[in-house]
Amino acid sequence: MSTAAVVGNAGGCDFVVQAGGRLQGRIRVPGDKSISHRALLLGAMAHGESHISNFLESQDCLATLNALRLLGVRASPGQARDVHLRGAGPENLHASARTLDCGNSGTSMRLLSGVLAGQPFATTLDGDASLRRRPMQRVIEPLTQMGARFESTDGHAPLTVHGRRPLTARRHELPVASAQVKSAIMLAGLQASGETWLREPAPSRDHTERMLQTFGCRVLRDGPWLGVRGGSELQAADITVPGDLSSAAFFLIGAAICPGTRVVVESVGINPTREGVLRLLRRMGAEIHLQNPRELGAEPAADIEVQGGHLHGIEIAAADVPLAIDELPALMVAAALAQGRTTLRGAAELRVKESDRLAAMAAGLRSLGVPVESFDDGLQLTGVGEFKGGEIDSCGDHRIAMSFAMAALRAAKPLRIRNCRNVDTSFPGFAAVARSTGLDLRVEETA
Repeated sequence: MSTAAVVGNAGGCDFVVQAGGRLQGRIRVPGDKSISHRALLLGAMAHGESHISNFLESQDCLATLNALRLLGVRASPGQARDVHLRGAGPENLHASARTLDCGNSGTSMRLLSGVLAGQPFATTLDGDASLRRRPMQRVIEPLTQMGARFESTDGHAPLTVHGRRPLTARRHELPVASAQVKSAIMLAGLQASGETWLREPAPSRDHTERMLQTFGCRVLRDGPWLGVRGGSELQAADITVPGDLSSAAFFLIGAAICPGTRVVVESVGINPTREGVLRLLRRMGAEIHLQNPRELGAEPAADIEVQGGHLHGIEIAAADVPLAIDELPALMVAAALAQGRTTLRGAAELRVKESDRLAAMAAGLRSLGVPVESFDDGLQLTGVGEFKGGEIDSCGDHRIAMSFAMAALRAAKPLRIRNCRNVDTSFPGFAAVARSTGLDLRVEETA
């Protein structure tokens, strides 16, 4: 496993995808990104040697791994996609003379902020131009209330975290459901005096809560409130990371939009706080079957079979959004081919991701001939029978790029998708996996 450069590959690349075709076969997608990040961070804070199997070797996760090494954590690669991590508890991290480069990864920056808030030294976190545009105030505010101090540029990176030991335990009511903010608070709460509690306005993905228990930490619950007790000692654990449902979603949707297609994606995590994409696809009329259900670590997993058919438009409400937030761009491709109208509301969070995903999807779909109405918090699409060909600007956003790659399956002419280098931040090897299922995709290097 290579852990050298994690940011800023020289030059760029475009995807050129031929029109038509259909996906077929059984595939595996890389390990879950969210779980890989959390396994690294909790392993670093635990006592003893943790083993992470099927670790996602993406730029985002390698950014977290490299940052932890700069903080004194010993980590070494095992066999392919395995990491051995020797933790010595949060009290044995040490200051880094270098800025921790988070690349394009908001998860790295926000969750590391939670770890660093409880350290008796200052650390600077930075990232690429896209990450510098993403809002960090939502993490800065609760961690400041616990006693850390931050220097930022109007709530944006670069962030300098001046930690404090111990932090002050508090109760937090979060204005927005966010697994990253929740996780940062819980990581800080492990280093606080007393019990730290939080409540979200809606459920968000619960990987941190599940994994904390795997590492021997009791997660406190009181109705809608979630808590951790400061000073809880984490013990090393072995973690097997399931396949990433967000990565699988591109192939599930690619299959769903093409009648006669059958695809099985093996060993995918189906955490109930992540499977919104499956629920929404079923509501649109897709035929989805879960095979061989099992547990990988503390996470439910299964093989997911999708058979292509005829989809219809649906209403996607604010309550649907947190459980499908990363898959919504790909779902908009399916919606654009569904009979009738699809309306998405309550998704303003998509405007502050790696790109303004609402604007990027609206622009791309309009260029393919789809009638799109934009709102501050969503989109309304009227389905078309077939996309036009042409060029799409991915805005350097990995999920936009992969979503439009699948759109070529129902296009009249080839698609060129610009600026796709950042696909490696979440799905290294996407082009090869796509070709193995029948997508005629070529990668062209650009200056």
